[in-house]
Amino acid sequence: MSSLQSIVLFLEASKYVLLFVGSYIEGTAVMLTGGILWRLGQVEFWPAYTALLAGDLLADLMWYGIGFFGARRFMERWGHIVNVTPQVVLRVEKRFHTHHTWILIVSKLTMGFGLAVGTLMTAGMLRIPLWRYIVINGLGGIVWVLVIMVVGYYFGNVLAFVPRELQYALAVVIVVAAFFGLRALNARLARADW
Repeated sequence: MSSLQSIVLFLEASKYVLLFVGSYIEGTAVMLTGGILWRLGQVEFWPAYTALLAGDLLADLMWYGIGFFGARRFMERWGHIVNVTPQVVLRVEKRFHTHHTWILIVSKLTMGFGLAVGTLMTAGMLRIPLWRYIVINGLGGIVWVLVIMVVGYYFGNVLAFVPRELQYALAVVIVVAAFFGLRALNARLARADW
């Protein structure tokens, strides 16, 4: 048996495990890919959906754990780089405790407009009860994974028309915009009178 055949057999045998791992590591892009594979008949819907949802929820739990065990110390030491002062943390903490259910739901269903990881870590840092966190993110994930898979199923072939150079340029713009957007948001939070 050639090595190419071995690779193909391995991929075929472990496609759902790979979707799980990919969803844990990458998330949305792998969910889109799951939708494309579903359309092509390479995966069945329910096993793929379950694997993607499980990987997504496990990643959310990881970010919660990072926030729970280390985000506060990290913010105290390095938060000044993005203008996160102890006063800003206290203000965010007050708002987050008051509205954490809606913040988590909106963050999950919009992928946080690029701030989802920060929101998930904040939930851990502020000690939102784990059971509540799992329920909220699980329900949001059920909707999110389904929507992204359906988008991949119906519109996945559109990516073939985007030039590779544009994909790289867009990625750089998104990272730079997220950095400066976070700084501006933190500056605004610092000035807000909550």
